Amino acid sequence: MLLRTVARLTLLIPAALLLTAASAHAQFTPRTLGDPATGERYHIEASADLWMPTTDMRISSEALGIIGTDIDFKKDLGLTDQKTKGLHIVLRPARKHRFRFQYVPLKFEQQATLTRDIVFQGIRYKVGLPVNSLLDWKAYRFTYEYDFIYRDRGFVGFMLDSKYTDVTASLQSPIDYEKIHARAPIPTLGGIARYYVVPNISITGELSGFKIPDSISKQYKAHYADLDIYGTLNVTNNFGAQFGYRTFDLGYTIKEDDEVTTKDFGSFVVKGIYFGAVARF
Repeated sequence: MLLRTVARLTLLIPAALLLTAASAHAQFTPRTLGDPATGERYHIEASADLWMPTTDMRISSEALGIIGTDIDFKKDLGLTDQKTKGLHIVLRPARKHRFRFQYVPLKFEQQATLTRDIVFQGIRYKVGLPVNSLLDWKAYRFTYEYDFIYRDRGFVGFMLDSKYTDVTASLQSPIDYEKIHARAPIPTLGGIARYYVVPNISITGELSGFKIPDSISKQYKAHYADLDIYGTLNVTNNFGAQFGYRTFDLGYTIKEDDEVTTKDFGSFVVKGIYFGAVARF
């Protein structure tokens, strides 16, 4: 009986060791070629984030032939930085093709007492006057992305963008109310690159923009730059967390026919860190 038991153990122990070794090898074998990193197997991706930007915004608007003051939203109107939320959706019908949508609303409402005279839309607001101001900026982005270099550990691509910007700025006092409203699609070009430092952690950078150079028009100038750098920790292929830095830089200048006198001017720079979550299907 004892000899029979020993014989059975002699056969079972090597078999168990072989199974354990096979399991360990399966766990730690490097990914083979053609095995995408965690987070790259999906057709629909949705993400939301909380953005905590700082702002630098100035505006000037002429009316009735009266040149406007260069108004600083922080120094003159008491604007304070606000947190905002963003929504992002990606449709991926094929490995190298992505259609993207982004919506980021920015709204600033504030009250202040003027410390100097300012002119806005032809109206003079005297020093010491209490004013309510509003800046409502809705930024939409529609993008086609093609990844011309695609590997299991990353990709490089170019982007064709249409950024639709809807901006309202208003100034209200006990004696008057004025506002300006501008809506326009802005076509931009850009690039994107992503690299997986390990199979489930990636770093992504993307930059897109547009500029009207002096060679095209000395009367109208405009630029738009959008920079986004972020890291993603993919807990599974379907869920992940993001941390990044984003900046919007929009500016325009409209001059009179003499190409010297400024008629309208705007500079809006918003930049800061954000935290987000992403889901894929």
